[in-house]
Amino acid sequence: MTIICVVAVALSLTTPAVVPASPARLAAPYVPCPAVKPPVAPPPAPSPPPVDPADLAVGGESLATAGLSIPAGASNAPAVTATSWLVADLDSGAVLGGCGPHERRTPASVQKMLLAAALMPHLDPTQVVEVTRADLRDLDPASSVMGLVPGGRYSIESLWLGLLLKSGNDAANVLARVGGGSTGRPGGVQAMNDEAHRLGANQTHAATPSGLDGPGQYTSAYDLALIARATYTRADFRRYVATRVAEIPAGPGRPGLSLTHDNTLLDRYPGTLGGKTGFTDLARQTYVGVAERNGRRLAVTLLGAETAPLGSLGEAAALLNWGFALSPDASVGRLVGPGEKKPDRPVSQVKADQARTGRSMSWMAILGPGGGGVLAVLLLAGSVRRRAARAATKPSSG
Repeated sequence: MTIICVVAVALSLTTPAVVPASPARLAAPYVPCPAVKPPVAPPPAPSPPPVDPADLAVGGESLATAGLSIPAGASNAPAVTATSWLVADLDSGAVLGGCGPHERRTPASVQKMLLAAALMPHLDPTQVVEVTRADLRDLDPASSVMGLVPGGRYSIESLWLGLLLKSGNDAANVLARVGGGSTGRPGGVQAMNDEAHRLGANQTHAATPSGLDGPGQYTSAYDLALIARATYTRADFRRYVATRVAEIPAGPGRPGLSLTHDNTLLDRYPGTLGGKTGFTDLARQTYVGVAERNGRRLAVTLLGAETAPLGSLGEAAALLNWGFALSPDASVGRLVGPGEKKPDRPVSQVKADQARTGRSMSWMAILGPGGGGVLAVLLLAGSVRRRAARAATKPSSG
């Protein structure tokens, strides 16, 4: 009789079971990104694959949006053509704001920064390597190159300069081949993907070492900030990427080369420490850059920009100005550290589960000793009631 009374009271007080929120409901509220319409519409592009819901929570739930994420009370972010962007503090790791930060986009030549992150720690800059015809065979003559010739011998340092100053696709192929060891260029590309995984760049997949379009090749504005942060920890990378002009003297079987940096922000935006541009018809304009002001180093990453009205460099400058104007403690998230495990579930889902567990424990406290058996009766009674309700509402089959 006591059990029956407890069951009756429990059924009258039972609240509906907590159903884990769907990924869509866990995302941050959607706010459209400030955008300016380019004078010429870009060509249509295939839709990228969706992002794993767990990846949306990397760096903070405020970043789990395809729209705008900026600190409360911050001034409006500048309107740009870029389809996704992010501004972050390179030293503290604070993310100051972004537009679709985890959305997959085509990278173009900013992918070369991942090549540097993956292989620069492992290649001796003084090593001299010979360029093969296979290194140059699949390059479009119109693509960006540093000017390597088959049979020419170049130092690894010269190749890094050609990669970062002239966006040399030929240099990318050679570096990937050498860095891939016995597996050659495919091994170098695999090293890039391994490094992306180590950094937590979960939306990034390399198919080519140069960033030339390849199957399934994507990145995100957030991932590019992780990659930039990794490369800027290296003094040699910082020196290469800030070099304006490099002279590669002639050698046996090869002419001399004069390399001029294609990132004009080095001379036009005060405090610029370097950057990497990119463009393909599919990716449109892309950019990763770092600038310093009043002791703060901010990184800006953008994808899918158009050449007008500002172009990727003009949009990067506008976003940097916006970021430097924010309070030093403003943020909407953070850049995760290398090897940091991504959350299995978004924080809000964990809280919902904790709340549900808390209600179950409160019933155990009410029922007291021997409550486990009574709780089983409660669960059975609830199951019987739900089956009866379904039977009452089930339409007749005849």
